[in-house]
This record gives sequence, C-alpha cells and structure tokens, in this order.
Amino acid sequence: MARTYVSAVVPATAESVWQLVRPFDALPQWHPAIDSSVLEEGGATTVGALRRLRFAGGDTTVLERLTALDDTARTFTYELVEHPFPVRRSVSRLRVLPVVDTDEAFVEWSAESEEDAVDSAGAQTLVEELYGSGLCALQQHFAVSRPLHVASAD
Repeated sequence: MARTYVSAVVPATAESVWQLVRPFDALPQWHPAIDSSVLEEGGATTVGALRRLRFAGGDTTVLERLTALDDTARTFTYELVEHPFPVRRSVSRLRVLPVVDTDEAFVEWSAESEEDAVDSAGAQTLVEELYGSGLCALQQHFAVSRPLHVASAD
C-alpha cells in the first residue's frame, strides 16, 4: 500500500476554500491539470456521485466516485473507478482546516493506493505532482483576490 500526502497553507479562510473545492465537479475551476469534469451520476455533493475528468493537454480521462462528504469536518473522499494508471485501487481524501491565528486554510490531499509493482514509484510521483500543482493553484487563486494588510504609520 502506497501513501501519498501533500499539504499547503492557502491565503483564504477555510470556509472560502471549502466552498470552492467542495463541489465534486469543480476541479476545472481551480486545478490547471483538469480540463473538464462531467457528473455522470448523482449531484455535485451527493455521496455516490460519479465524475469523469478529462486531463488538460490530452485525451486521458478517469472516472471517480465520491465515497464520503463531511461539511463539518470540511473533507471528502473519493476513489478511482476507471483509469489508465498502474494502480489496482486508489482512495483519495481532501481536507480543509482553519489556521486560526492567521485566518488562512491548511489544505491536505492524500491518497492510499495499491499499485502495480512495475511502476509504483512512478505512480506515486504522478499523484504527488498532480496534488501539489492543485494546491499551488489554490494558493495562487486566493492570493490574487486577497487584499494585503498594510500597517498604518501612526
């Protein structure tokens, strides 16, 4: 079992970040590697929903199922259903927590995968890069829309 974990502090409130990432079909709105997301079954916040993602710059698609959603804990879990990757099973979790002293968000994205031995290191690197680029995009999305706090010269 391979475990992948990435995290980042995002310059926005946890609630603001959660509202952007929460809909299961919202990845194209903030992740640069995802060109489209189409719900094939269920709604954007319905456990059991299926989304088909198309990656940018190619014709690679994956089908994923939303397996858990918790608005109070600001977390959701999903699994790969159909994919071209060298894994037999992969379950991912995205969680948004508040950084209380700065009023920012701590976002963590993780996966547990049963990988084919042939390319387990390559598969794990792919997931780290995909999740890492998504968290960088979240940081950039909110950095441009967050006003800077300027100390007054009293």
